[in-house]
Amino acid sequence: MRNLIVFMWEYIFDHEKSPLRNIPDFTVRHMVFQLLGWMWALSFSIAIGSYTVLAVSMVGHAVLIGAAAITVATYTAATKRPQMFLSLRRR
Repeated sequence: MRNLIVFMWEYIFDHEKSPLRNIPDFTVRHMVFQLLGWMWALSFSIAIGSYTVLAVSMVGHAVLIGAAAITVATYTAATKRPQMFLSLRRR
């Protein structure tokens, strides 16, 4: 298992063992390696950002739906039992 992990690590992150070794110019190889690194960093940051924003968005929508439900319940109660609200005045 250790050898497999080391092989996979070197295959991805070692420019002399990855398929990038076929690029003859070292500077171009390094640039491609850097561009791939930036691409993966950006991809993960967008993915994680969308997951966290999704959670905030879901909470925000739940609050709005809850507020709408409370408003409907209040209007329904005011229509059917308006005396219920008179007890609020006495407090």
